[in-house]
Amino acid sequence: MKAIIYSRVSTDKEEQMTSLERQEAELNKLALQFQFEVVNCYREKASGFSLDREELLNILDLARDGEFQCLLVQDDTRLGRGKAKMAILHQLIKYNIKVYTLSNNGEYTLTEADEMVLDIVSTVEEYQRKLHNMKIKRGMRKAVKEGYKPQKNLKNQTGGGREKKEVPISEIVRLKNMKLTFHDIALTLRGLGFDVSKATVHRRYKEHVENTDN
Repeated sequence: MKAIIYSRVSTDKEEQMTSLERQEAELNKLALQFQFEVVNCYREKASGFSLDREELLNILDLARDGEFQCLLVQDDTRLGRGKAKMAILHQLIKYNIKVYTLSNNGEYTLTEADEMVLDIVSTVEEYQRKLHNMKIKRGMRKAVKEGYKPQKNLKNQTGGGREKKEVPISEIVRLKNMKLTFHDIALTLRGLGFDVSKATVHRRYKEHVENTDN
């Protein structure tokens, strides 16, 4: 199993730097004990209450991409404190990452209270996803009602799925002429497989108008 070691302290004091070295050394022993392959070690000097931690965000990116399966930390407070810890644990669980700690001498187990909080977070996230999909469908229905025919207008499509290389400015203009808002245009295009935001749609339409005027 591939593992990443994460060590964190909250200040720049000299004794804290020694703590970083000690954490990493002890976590390497833990990895050896469980026969993990350590692919990288990250050290960080930042508050546990903050989510704006460069190395932690790098780790979450690697977790999302499936680059490792286990995260080794001294204890759960090294991940974070308070709400920050819960947010990080939620992401790690979503990416199927196991957490091993020195304090547990093995895999970290959630408390009953933590499990309850994470269950609530997962439920809220699921309903947010459903709401997002409903908004996309709403945008699609509105566009079709106004005369938009995706089967005729959708281009850059392959038999095995949609492959979009750029934002379809012609479709943005067409939908805008149908009096759709930029928000609804973005929802409609996302429903067709284009990964665009309201801001992107607005910017591309503005660029088109400026280029047309010139």
